[in-house]
Amino acid sequence: MFAPQLSLAPLTEEVTSTEEIVSPDLPWVTIVWNDPVNLMSYVTWVFETYFAYPRAKCEKLMMDVHHKGRAVVSNGPRESMERDVEALQGYGLWATFEKDR
Repeated sequence: MFAPQLSLAPLTEEVTSTEEIVSPDLPWVTIVWNDPVNLMSYVTWVFETYFAYPRAKCEKLMMDVHHKGRAVVSNGPRESMERDVEALQGYGLWATFEKDR
């Protein structure tokens, strides 16, 4: 009968560059921008309807959009922010997403 031979030589592994920087995928944010078309009451209603935020939060976000020109209305993974932007644009709002800073 044939017996396999065991090697006592150390196993070697190929080492690739360990200097690669791996950064986590930061959360993304959805931004609603001020526009000359939509009424403040409508923007508040959209935030209440789509996000189900309390009215006070929706009014604060709407006022940020109105006075500051923009407001971050949601954050999370990129796919969720893409979905939020598409929905908000469907309501006629000017919305974009970007990586959170």
